[in-house]
Amino acid sequence: MPQVESFPNTQIDAASVLAGLSHALDLTEGHPRGHAERGCAIALRIADVIGLPDKQRGQLVYASLLKDAGCSSNAARVYELFGGSDHDVKRAVWERDWRQPTEQLMYALNWVERGGSVVTKFRRLATLAALGSEGSREIFQIRCTRGAEVARRVGLADDVQRAIHDMDEHWDGGGHPRGLKGDEIPLVARIIGLAQVMEIFWGTDGAHGAIAVAHARSGRWFDPDLVHAVSTFESDHAFWAGLTDASLANRLAGEIPSTEALSLTDASLDNVAEAFALIIDGKSPYTYSHSRRVATYAVGLGRRLGLTEAQLVRLKRAALVHDLGKLTVPNSILDKPAALTDDEWTVMRRHTAFTFDILARVPVFLELALDAASHHEWLNGRGYHRGTSGDALSPEARILAVADVMDALAADRPYRKGLPPERVLAILREGEGTQFAPACLDACSVDLVQGEAA
Repeated sequence: MPQVESFPNTQIDAASVLAGLSHALDLTEGHPRGHAERGCAIALRIADVIGLPDKQRGQLVYASLLKDAGCSSNAARVYELFGGSDHDVKRAVWERDWRQPTEQLMYALNWVERGGSVVTKFRRLATLAALGSEGSREIFQIRCTRGAEVARRVGLADDVQRAIHDMDEHWDGGGHPRGLKGDEIPLVARIIGLAQVMEIFWGTDGAHGAIAVAHARSGRWFDPDLVHAVSTFESDHAFWAGLTDASLANRLAGEIPSTEALSLTDASLDNVAEAFALIIDGKSPYTYSHSRRVATYAVGLGRRLGLTEAQLVRLKRAALVHDLGKLTVPNSILDKPAALTDDEWTVMRRHTAFTFDILARVPVFLELALDAASHHEWLNGRGYHRGTSGDALSPEARILAVADVMDALAADRPYRKGLPPERVLAILREGEGTQFAPACLDACSVDLVQGEAA
């Protein structure tokens, strides 16, 4: 990808950036927005009770906020095995004690090919039975490995990466992906593993449900000493009420000791955008590396159209995260081999609104949020999700609209080879003046489509 000059500016608080972006990860796992932030707050309360040292306290915040960074990478596999909505399947796994044989059976019967034919349901059940525990381990391994890799790319410490990798291990050795047991599991990972499940049950049954599930799974899933710690704040009504506070994200950032706080430079924001592009593109085999290629096309077009270096920086980042909202779309829609229904198209078209909403939560990404979310707008106003047209579309938004379709046409997909550059350019020209700005099309060329032009 062509390198774009960055400009130094004030230090940016990493926790605030990750807290805002964590809402996209929540939705990918089928959780209500704010799940990671609330789980982080519960984890910090446990840390208070046990006297967690400052160094690990910082690790706890960063790992809690980015704990689901690998969750998109197993979505296609979950859909392949279960059918239906990967969001629903993944959320439900935490609601059952899936290691108990009867719970496993009930979970599978309830969620495999939900709403589908009996024949297909039993075919999938047979596949899952044949895979056995290795199938579960595989799904967790994909998620945990990718999550640690994303944390590395963001610039988080090795201990944070390991906590993310090991948070689904269980105290008695029955978890995944490595089957670690007891103190073999990093303390930060043990706290996060407990806190994330407590948050899920708090969402449905309040504080009582959160404490109850901790005790029910103590000694098997969870460290008994940590479960004892959560009992000390069961009746702290102010704490539980504070989980719904709109200022929670800001409070979490303030909980990190100053000696452990990570700051991002303007240049390192590119690393964050690149890492989230990895998350976005990992959700479906149909979009592998799509965001990075769109960024390459967009920067190439921007240079030809005379954008300033500062504009190119914003354009590159907007391109990398333009499909952030697609993390909210189930793979039953993203990977559907047939035409989408009207209802499915409605879900698909919402992704641009989610892109804007999530990016707008992060102050340093606010200026590019609208451009990133406008890649399906048309010059004549017939696009989505705002129906913006003409001069109301920024140069960056117009460029992204072309770059996005360019890659959709030129890239190899599992079901077809990419189109030749000449055919790509011809199809783009069919939208001149209606879908695409003529100036952007004039800047396109065969070498740009081939990735040979900067």
